[in-house]
Amino acid sequence: MVGSSHEALHRIFQKDPALLTRALQSVLRIPFPEPREFAAMNVDLTEIEPVERRVDTLLRAGTDEGTYLLVVESQGKPDERKRGSWPYYLSYLYEKYRCEPVLIVVTQSSATARWAAEPIHFGVRGCPSLTVRPFVLGPDNVPVIVDEREAARDVPLAVLSAMTHGRGPRSAAILESLAAALRTIDADSAAVFVQFVDSCLADPQAQQMWRDLMTAIQYFWRHPLAEQVREEGREEGREEGREEGRAQERAESVLRNLQWRRIDVPDAVRERVLASTDMDELGTWLERSYQVSDAWELFAEGA
Repeated sequence: MVGSSHEALHRIFQKDPALLTRALQSVLRIPFPEPREFAAMNVDLTEIEPVERRVDTLLRAGTDEGTYLLVVESQGKPDERKRGSWPYYLSYLYEKYRCEPVLIVVTQSSATARWAAEPIHFGVRGCPSLTVRPFVLGPDNVPVIVDEREAARDVPLAVLSAMTHGRGPRSAAILESLAAALRTIDADSAAVFVQFVDSCLADPQAQQMWRDLMTAIQYFWRHPLAEQVREEGREEGREEGREEGRAQERAESVLRNLQWRRIDVPDAVRERVLASTDMDELGTWLERSYQVSDAWELFAEGA
């Protein structure tokens, strides 16, 4: 189970290693050769001395031009200690494997992205003996994917888009397009991607919207993160009646989505939604709540 945003930001590349090289090629415009194969490697870089050093994700990519080591670091905020550990990672890996190491930093923060992209120089000022230039994937260069067809063409990239832009003003459109794209892939892969996105959404409203979307298409309930939410739902259901509690929760999700999208909700609409106990009807309204421009359109026949 992915337990944090830090974990999710690098583990997505373990799920789909090809996403990493596609990001280097299409997002950062780096002429990285097309890989033939990938292999996960031990992330422990500790030597004999009792100093523990670990990278977040380490992948070996075999290409026609040789073998590369892709070193992925998830960075939540600037950390000056990385100015020493990142050059160590690269030199140690080259010495151990005699393969070209490539450092990729992934972040959700624009400020952290700018910090991480600064070259690291060691030696005489203006004439360094060693220079390290990290490649950075963050909200300023990862594409914002809000079109369902574009998301379906490259679902892992759409997932990375949601993970890096989930706190921005276009998060609703990003999450909706990704939710639609998840229907086009196998359910097991979709469940893993759902968990990655859920772990990275720092905005509580965006996270709740994502969970409501996933509830509607039944992907959210396939992964361990749902157990806690399910148990909370069970407790509420025991107190107020199982069916009544589920209906009330879904009705509140409909109204919450409209409010989050800044759509005015007349009292008559609110009362009708809250009065419904028909789960199918509420499910229809929940799906429409992500698309309508007027609250009354929830009840339109044939919409």
